[in-house]
Amino acid sequence: MVSLAPLPAFYQIYKKKTSEGFQSIPYVVSLFSAMLWIYYALLKKDAMFLITINTFCIFIQTFYIVTYFYYGPKKEKIVTVKLMLLFNVFGFGVVFLSTFFLPNHSIRLMILGYICMAFSLAVFLAPLAIVRKVIKTKSVEFMPFTLSVFLTLGAVMWFFYGLFLKDMNIAVPNILGFIFGILQMILYAVYRNHPKKTVEEFDPKLQLSDHPVVVDVAKLGSDAVETQGGNGRNGAFNKV
Repeated sequence: MVSLAPLPAFYQIYKKKTSEGFQSIPYVVSLFSAMLWIYYALLKKDAMFLITINTFCIFIQTFYIVTYFYYGPKKEKIVTVKLMLLFNVFGFGVVFLSTFFLPNHSIRLMILGYICMAFSLAVFLAPLAIVRKVIKTKSVEFMPFTLSVFLTLGAVMWFFYGLFLKDMNIAVPNILGFIFGILQMILYAVYRNHPKKTVEEFDPKLQLSDHPVVVDVAKLGSDAVETQGGNGRNGAFNKV
């Protein structure tokens, strides 16, 4: 449900034919985190739930990124490609090569668990950019409420799942996930009925002047008559 929660936002992107205003980093980081958790589950063994949910997460996050990339402005496309190369290619490659060939299986699993925990925290921190935008614009247009709700509920469930398995690598990141989920819901409650700012409020230069522009027609006519004596009708026309 957490993975499917952004679907209304992407339907909005599809209708508007642009992803401007949205950011790709939460989906790139979520994809990277899912890749790490599958690697962790394969090494840990007997962690089928981690494999199934994160496999689904990889497919859905890939769909989001492709959709974002298709409708995104050129500048945002370049940023998304750079993020993908940094996290999903270079980052995952470094993690895999630095842990897979360790001779001690328990040490390999422990190090990989710490890495997964760190990037799970990064997944929960990624929406901070959206939170900042909500506070700045006083608008929740780009922060789906369903995502905040399911993020909070999912964090609670995964915390207890990790606790019952006595796996703190699963339990600990979800404490932060719960806190940020609550924060996003509070922001939604505060700003959901807030009036949107107009163009003039964002840029005072675009406001129309309150002072009327006065044209003295009589003076303009007299100037034209005076000029007509020296330069003829063309001179009067140019003066006007």
